[in-house]
Amino acid sequence: MNIIGKVTVLPQLPGKIARLSELAYNLYWSWTPHAQNLYAELDAEIWERFQHNPVRTLLEVSQERLNAAAADPAYLARYQQVMADFDAYMGKKDTWASKNAPGMEPVAYFSMEYAFHESLPIYSGGLGVLAGDHCKSASDLGLPFTAVGMLFHQGYFRQLFDKDGWQNEAYDELDLTTLPIRVALNDAGEEIRLKVWIGNHDVQVRVWKLQVGRIQVLLLDTNVPENNEDDRKLTARLYGGNQELRVQQYVLLGVAGIRALRALNIPASVYHMNEGHAALMSLERMREYVAQGLDFKTALETAASSTLFTTHTPVAAGNDAFSYDLMDRYIGRWPGVLNTTRDELYGLARHDQNWDGQVVPAFSMTVFALHMSRAANGVSELHGEVSRKMWNFLYEGANPEEVHIGHVTNGAHNLTFTSQPMRDLLSTVLPQDWTERLEDEQMWQAVENLSDQQLSDVQREMKRQMITFVRGRMKEQMLRNGASAADVAHTDQLLDENALTIGFARRFATYKRATLLFRDKARLSRIVNNPERPVQFVFAGKAHPADNPGKAFIQEIFRVSQEPEFRGKIVILENYDMNVARHLVQGVDIWLNNPRRPLEASGTSGMKASFNGSPNFSVLDGWWREGYDGDNGWSIGEEREYADLNVQDDADAFSLYTTLETQIVPRYYGGGTGPASWAHTVRDSIETVSPRFSMQRQVIDYVQQYYLPIAQRAATVSKDRSAKAKQIAEWKTWVRQQWPYTQITAQANLPTTARPGQTVTVTANVNPAGINPAELNVEAVLMRGEHQTRVPLRHQQGNVYSAEVPLNDSGLYSVGVRMVPHIEGLSNPLETGLIKWA
Repeated sequence: MNIIGKVTVLPQLPGKIARLSELAYNLYWSWTPHAQNLYAELDAEIWERFQHNPVRTLLEVSQERLNAAAADPAYLARYQQVMADFDAYMGKKDTWASKNAPGMEPVAYFSMEYAFHESLPIYSGGLGVLAGDHCKSASDLGLPFTAVGMLFHQGYFRQLFDKDGWQNEAYDELDLTTLPIRVALNDAGEEIRLKVWIGNHDVQVRVWKLQVGRIQVLLLDTNVPENNEDDRKLTARLYGGNQELRVQQYVLLGVAGIRALRALNIPASVYHMNEGHAALMSLERMREYVAQGLDFKTALETAASSTLFTTHTPVAAGNDAFSYDLMDRYIGRWPGVLNTTRDELYGLARHDQNWDGQVVPAFSMTVFALHMSRAANGVSELHGEVSRKMWNFLYEGANPEEVHIGHVTNGAHNLTFTSQPMRDLLSTVLPQDWTERLEDEQMWQAVENLSDQQLSDVQREMKRQMITFVRGRMKEQMLRNGASAADVAHTDQLLDENALTIGFARRFATYKRATLLFRDKARLSRIVNNPERPVQFVFAGKAHPADNPGKAFIQEIFRVSQEPEFRGKIVILENYDMNVARHLVQGVDIWLNNPRRPLEASGTSGMKASFNGSPNFSVLDGWWREGYDGDNGWSIGEEREYADLNVQDDADAFSLYTTLETQIVPRYYGGGTGPASWAHTVRDSIETVSPRFSMQRQVIDYVQQYYLPIAQRAATVSKDRSAKAKQIAEWKTWVRQQWPYTQITAQANLPTTARPGQTVTVTANVNPAGINPAELNVEAVLMRGEHQTRVPLRHQQGNVYSAEVPLNDSGLYSVGVRMVPHIEGLSNPLETGLIKWA
C-alpha cells in the first residue's frame, strides 16, 4: 500500500460530558484520582498504554464508548461531582494567600525540569518532582505565581534493562499534539516566537502553556522549522548532552525564559532560581535595566534585589562550572551588551577549579547565582549548614554560620502521592477542609482516632495493588528479553503480601549507596529467608546515562535478585518514573534511604511513603534529621563524620541489619496494640510527617521567609529609577577601591581566667582610608567552640572604637576584632564580602 497522507479523525464529546476536554488540559487531574478515573473508565487499555494521559485517551477512545459513557447515569454522576469539585477549586476566592498574604507580589519560578505526571516526561528525578510539587501547592494556596521551564521533546530517557541487568537508554519523540499543553499565541492569534542569541546567531523559541490548577507554566521549545538541526536539538533531551549543550540550554532557560514572561505580559516582582541551571536569567534582567539607561552595577543591584536562589546539592556534579573559553562561545557578547568588561562579569561567577592537575578560573553557575541574588537557601536544616561551609570562601574571614544562606526544608505534595483509599480513610477523622490545611499539625492529631484495623485494611489493599503492578512490569521485562516460559511464569510468584516489604527508589547516584544492603549478604539472606518473619525488598531508579558506576549498582542489585536465596524476594523495576514511585510509596511497609551523610541535601521520597503510613528507615541526613522523633520510624547509623568511607559504610550497614533484626521485624510481626505496636508507628508516621513535610508548609515558608520580604526590599531598591540601587552600587565601588588601604589594630585586657558574667574591655584603632567611620561595623568576635558571638564596638574619639564585652558562660573563648563595611539598605551585614581582622 502506498501511503499518500495521514488524517486524525477526532471523536466528538457528547454534550453531557463535553467538559472532559477542558479538564484534560488542566493538571488538576494529576492529583485528583477521581478525575483520572473518568478517563480510565472510558478505556482502561488505552489509559494504561498512553501513560495515563487524558488528552491522548480522548483522542484514542471510540465514539461509541463516549456515547455509552454519556448515557450511563452512574458515570454521569461521577463526572458531575468531579466537575463541581474542579469548579469549586478554580473559583475559590478565600485562598490561603488572600487571607495571609493579601497584596502579595507575583513570583516567577525558573527550573530546568518539572515532574507533574508521568505522561509529561520532562523530569529526571527529585529536583523535578520538587519543582512540580511547588507549582501544585502554589496553585492550592492561591499564589500569584508563574513557572518557566523547557519542553524536552524527547524527555528524559526510558530505562530498559537487558538480560544481564545493564541499563540501556531509549529516547521517544513526544507527540506534542497529544499532551495537555497549548501553544502561546499573541493578540493576533499567531504563535509567539522569541529570539535568543546563542553562539554566533539567533535561535528561535516557541512557548507552550501548561495549566496547573490556578497557575500557569511556560515551556520553551526550539524544535521549530526556522532553526537549524543543531538548534532544534537544544530542547531534545534533559541532561542528555555534553558541557557545550548544557551551557546553551542554560542560556535558553534564563534568557528566553525572561523574554517569554515579557512577551506574554506576565508580571513578576520576585524571581526564584531553582538551582544554578537558571542563573543566566540575570543576564537578561540586567540587559533590560541597562537598556533603560542604568549602568551595569546599578542594573546588577536592581536585578539581584528581587532574586532568590535555591541550591539543592553539595555534590560537585550538581554545581556546574565551565571554562571561560566555553562561556566565551555562548555569552561572549554579553559584557558588551551590559556595558561592562569580561573580567567584571565573569568575576561574579569565578570559582577556581583543579582540572587535570592545573588550577584554572571557571564560571560557576552556583557562584553566579549567589552573587546575582540577595537571598539564598538550602533545602533542609543540615543542607543549610553544609552550604554555608561549602560557599564560605566567598566571604573570606567570615564564620560559616554567618554566611547568608538559609534553609527551607523540602516538602512533597500530599495529594499527588497519598492514595485515594488513604485519603478516604483520613476524611473520616479529619475536618472537611483538611486538604486546604495540610500544614496544620494540630489538625493531624485526629489520626489517633483511626483504628489499627482501618489502617491495616487500607495498607493491605494498596500493597496488593503494588504487588500486582510489580508482577506485571517484571513480566513485560522478561518477555522483552526473551526469558524462558518458566521464568516468565515465575513473575506471578514475586513478592508475598504477608511479608514485610521495604522499598528503595531514587536516582542511582553513587553517594545514595543503593547497594549498601548487600554489604553482608549472608546476614541479609538470614533476614530475608526467616520462615516465620520474612522480609522482601523492591528497588527502582535510574542512573544518569554517563554514570557507569551508578549503572553498575543497578546491575549488582539485578544480579543479587537472580540468586536462588533472593529470587522473588528482591526485585528491581526498570523505568522508574512518577507512576512507579506512586505505586511504591503507597504500597510498601517501610521506606529505606541510606545516603552517605551529609550528601543528601533533603530527599523527599520517604515523606511520600509516610503520607501513606509507611514509616521511614533512614540515615539522619536531609529531611529525616528533622523529621525523626524516635517513634515515627527508624534511624540508620550515627550523626557523625567519617574520615574513611569504608568505615562509614561498614558502620551504617551494621546499624541497618541490627535495626531490622531487633526493632523493625519484631514490631511488624509482633501484633498487639499500644505504643509498641506496628499501628502506633504507622499512625505516628502519618501524623508527624504529613503536616511538617507537606509542600503546602514548604511554599508557605518560602512566602513568609523570602517572597514577601524580597518583594518589599526590591521595591525600595528599584524605586525612583533605582536610586537606592545606584547608591549601593556606587558605595560598594568606593569601598572596594579603598579597602586594601584600611587598617585595624586591637587590644583587650584579657585575664588568664574569668568568672561567668565578667566583662573585658576591647579597643580597636582603625584607619578607615577615607571611608566614613559611620559606615564601618567594628566588632569584637567571641568564639566558643564553633559558636560565634559578635559585640559592636562604639565609635569614640578619632579612629578609636571600644566596648565592654561580657563573658556570659564558662568555657574557653577566643577573642578577635574585625571591621565590616555596611550601609543601611543592604540585604545582609556581609553583602559586600569584605571583612578585615585586626
